[in-house]
Amino acid sequence: MGAGKSTVGAEAARLLGRPFVDLDGELESETGSRVHQLFAERGEAEFRELEEELAVEALADPALAVVALGGGAVTSERIRESLAERALTVWLQVDLDEAWRRAAGPERPLARDEAGFRALYAERAPLYEEAADAQAGDLDDVVLAAAGVHVESGALGRLGELVPGDGPVALVTDPRVAGIHGADAQVALGDRLASVHELPPGEAAKTIAACEALWQELRLDRYGTIVALGGGCTTDAAGFAAAAYLRGVAWVPVPTTLVGQVDAAIGGKTGLNLPAGKNLVGAFHWPVRTVVDPALLATLPGDERGAGLAEVVKTGLLAGEELWELPEPEQVRRCAAFKAAVCLRDPLDDPVRGERAILNLGHTFAHALEAAAGYEGLRHGHAVALGLLAALRLSGLDTSAVEETLAPKPARVDPERAWEALRRDKKAEGGRIRLVLLERLGEPRWPAELPEAEVRSALDGIIAS
Repeated sequence: MGAGKSTVGAEAARLLGRPFVDLDGELESETGSRVHQLFAERGEAEFRELEEELAVEALADPALAVVALGGGAVTSERIRESLAERALTVWLQVDLDEAWRRAAGPERPLARDEAGFRALYAERAPLYEEAADAQAGDLDDVVLAAAGVHVESGALGRLGELVPGDGPVALVTDPRVAGIHGADAQVALGDRLASVHELPPGEAAKTIAACEALWQELRLDRYGTIVALGGGCTTDAAGFAAAAYLRGVAWVPVPTTLVGQVDAAIGGKTGLNLPAGKNLVGAFHWPVRTVVDPALLATLPGDERGAGLAEVVKTGLLAGEELWELPEPEQVRRCAAFKAAVCLRDPLDDPVRGERAILNLGHTFAHALEAAAGYEGLRHGHAVALGLLAALRLSGLDTSAVEETLAPKPARVDPERAWEALRRDKKAEGGRIRLVLLERLGEPRWPAELPEAEVRSALDGIIAS
């Protein structure tokens, strides 16, 4: 009681694009009486019977929904069984003093004296622990739980328990990350570790040749899991390898870069590059869990951190919040939650009705610059910063957030090669360039089509003369 389940549940449903079922509200609608009246008129035993029937019915509905249960619902063994079978169950945490402050009053029949309230919590807490698949402190935590994203400093040391299942694990990393974090990951995986593999560093990992070499090495069966430890290139390539190997095995990304933790490792997109463009070969293959450990960023070089900060700024522009001003662990959590919500609303990047395309803010230009550079010498984060600059200019909005936070310098690439790559962008339709722009901060506009001359001018404006 008093945790805020109804409020947070309604907001979670909105962010996830799903119906919301407030069980107490359903009970009141079904009976025509308020909860405290039901207790008074029928007694707690009959109330629990009514609650149990409605909860099991709601959980049996095949349509995806967010359901807020009453604080005592988990005292029913039948409800706990339904939760285990049908639901991802999140225990919304609240300070007990705050819960009492919120709940105390005549409309809460089990919150009329503080001592009884505290005793009731102590009695129920083990049941909450038993029923919960995840614990959450706020709305963002609920969204992350729904997406299977676990954010925790020190999570690498618990990797063995965080990787779902009990089958063998193939650890995939790159030489640099292996030297820094590989031993810790192997120790954490323990007896489940079956093999260790290395992909080339950077964009060289995202080639068909590198992926084929990994497939040749793998010896997993269908119950195995690929754990991808590294930056966005490692997780992109290892995720695609998992999607295709044995027609799909489970995988868990463990991003070690800021760009990976706030963006690349979340949402199930995997992919490889072709000479003609970035991420032109790929698959949607959602991880069984994403393990995000902000503590791993302590070993990140400054230029790598700057590359990831471009994705933080992008997310802040889309959310309408200055997320780049937050402490780094909170940047990671808030950005990961924003992307997770968008991806859960549009898990397969629906080209007609979906909104996942908004996450490409600045990326149409960025991918063109990277292709023009031959994927060498131009960091992805630098390219994204320039792409955001171009998108804000075309949107007619202030560019200071990008210029002051990221300070991108024009890219030294062939303008004609960049233009041809931009026109071949995978989001183009019928030869028309489709961009993500902003009406204002927090209000993306997609698809935005502008005269080619304006788009070309914006591209030229981020390329060194």
